Amino acid sequence: MAAQFTAPYRWQMAGALLALLFTAAITLSMGQGIRLLVDQGFATRSPGLLNQSILLFFALILALAVGTFTRFYLVSWLGERFVADIRKQVFDHLIELHPGFYESNRSSEIQSRLTADTTLLQSVIGSSLSLALRNGLMLLGGVVLLFVTNPKLTAIVMLALPLVVAPILIFGRRVRRLSRLSQDRVADVGSYVGETLGQIKTVQAYNHQGEDKRRFAATVEEAFAVARRRIAQRAWLITVVIVLVLGAVGIMLWVGGMDVIEGRISGGELAAFVFYSLIVGSAFGSLSEVIGELQRAVGAAERIAELLQARSMIVAPSADVMRLPASVRGEIALEAVRFAYPSRPETPALDAFSLAIRPGETLALVGPSGAGKSTLFDLLLRFYDPQEGRILLDGYPIEHLEPNDLRRCFALVPQTPALFYGTVEDNLRYGKPAASQDELEAAARAAHAHEFIIRLPQGYRTHLGEAGIGLSGGQRQRLAIARALLVDAPVLLLDEATSALDAESEHLIQQALPRLMKGRTTLVIAHRLATVRNADRIAVVERGKLVAVGSHAELMVDNPLYARLAALQFDAAPVRR
Repeated sequence: MAAQFTAPYRWQMAGALLALLFTAAITLSMGQGIRLLVDQGFATRSPGLLNQSILLFFALILALAVGTFTRFYLVSWLGERFVADIRKQVFDHLIELHPGFYESNRSSEIQSRLTADTTLLQSVIGSSLSLALRNGLMLLGGVVLLFVTNPKLTAIVMLALPLVVAPILIFGRRVRRLSRLSQDRVADVGSYVGETLGQIKTVQAYNHQGEDKRRFAATVEEAFAVARRRIAQRAWLITVVIVLVLGAVGIMLWVGGMDVIEGRISGGELAAFVFYSLIVGSAFGSLSEVIGELQRAVGAAERIAELLQARSMIVAPSADVMRLPASVRGEIALEAVRFAYPSRPETPALDAFSLAIRPGETLALVGPSGAGKSTLFDLLLRFYDPQEGRILLDGYPIEHLEPNDLRRCFALVPQTPALFYGTVEDNLRYGKPAASQDELEAAARAAHAHEFIIRLPQGYRTHLGEAGIGLSGGQRQRLAIARALLVDAPVLLLDEATSALDAESEHLIQQALPRLMKGRTTLVIAHRLATVRNADRIAVVERGKLVAVGSHAELMVDNPLYARLAALQFDAAPVRR
């Protein structure tokens, strides 16, 4: 996965690496500058040599500043660029996954991976990874220069290395496991917040705030408990490293001090050695801290990789691909279709379902809740594939069509109108971004939405809140109907399309529907039988089976289920008025 994100930016990466090598080399060379300063500046008591040493020291500082600026800019740029690319690729992948994926994966938890986990990766790539590489180079270069400066003293420092590496390996594995667990718990916190605040009216209507506070507090405490364990492991790692490394440096200083006193080495050599020892020690200490961040990043990367590895069950056929003609008649046929949702494989939503729908026909689907009516729409749009049987559009098996080619033939008005944050225009053009203003207004007028739209503060350019908050249910539904009409698809799917309308709006829509359905194959799901009496045919569905097809008059005589539903509806009508 990493290669595809890094390949386009290899020159920037090469520049960052060169800057990293340059700054590491300058930092390490400062030890020699200190040695010259002590041996030629201080020890000789020569102002000229001291001035030369100081000038060299300041030149190194300036070079270090320039190299650090370049390294920091390039590495930070790469971190932001990588994460932006990752976010785009993850989103592009998620939006193509079949709806069944979201049955078993919470969208709020996925959102946490796309935001919190990628932010952590940005922090690591743009900072921690650079520090890890820099400290790794400083560690290696420092050890080499320690041997060059004084092999005897270096041996003392090297004795401590196995003692330091062992806890890093031991604690590192624990930190990685806890980091992954910590990210999962943080995602739980985000999911709970999104779910609760997204349904805030229901929460407050049922006075559920106290219970939500208690549950959220428990979720937060679980996240804290995992984070505390992770922090404790990192703290132990840092502590052990500091004690071992600086303890070795202390012993080295005592041995080196004795050598200076006895004249075996110069003061400048000891000063340089101390400088390199501190570089090695601080590099080890920094690495032990950065390792914890890298372990967290590995956990985040694993969670993101899981999303990228998820595969859609609905894909374009690899062979025998068919293309629909530009003009589709809208003939639909279902042949012995059997389907069960992945989350409920033992309960078929449709069973041995066969139905032929003529081009331009208006077919109403009637039946109790859970009978399988909305499932039929899911299969027509190929959100799922049936386990048995097949579905044809104009004689083409839909599993042999590109999903996008298939779905351009349908305009859907769901039971719960789906509006998005943006303007009224944006929402109406959702299925046809290139629609003109005249087309926009014509669709809105046909859906009886134009009148309330022009009364909004900025008319068609009024910004809607999330999910169209601020509009009534009837207004949201009329916008959804206008959006479907603007697409002008040959097949119109109305899923309880007038359920959220008030009596006046429903009456207006009922008057407009015959004109809107003209020339289109229309499937209408409705619990209100008054909305489907004028359909060409009515299909009665019960427990996933097609039990009867006919006109209203025929079904009232021949089908007890339809007659019972009709009686309940019409008996209730006078009371409702």
